[in-house]
Amino acid sequence: MAEQYEYVRHRLLGRRVRDIASGTEGKLMAVINENVSDSGAERWMHLAYVRDATGLEFTTAVHNIVPADYIDALDRALGRRCSPE
Repeated sequence: MAEQYEYVRHRLLGRRVRDIASGTEGKLMAVINENVSDSGAERWMHLAYVRDATGLEFTTAVHNIVPADYIDALDRALGRRCSPE
C-alpha cells in the first residue's frame, strides 16, 4: 500500500501565519501533501498544519496561509487599524 501523505518543504515553516479563510493566526508546523479521499480514487491536496495560540492544531489549504505580518503591513498601508477579532 502506498503512503497516504508526504511532507512538503515550505518557506513559512516555523513562522507565524494567518489562515485567510478563518482569520486565525498561529505557527505553521507542517505542510503535507495528503490523500484526502475516502473512496478508491485518490485525491491529493496540500494541507497546512497550523498551531494556534491555545496549542491546538488545525488544517487549511496551503493556499489559504499568508505571513501574519503581511496582513498587518497591508492594514497599515491602507491606513486601517488592526483589530484582534
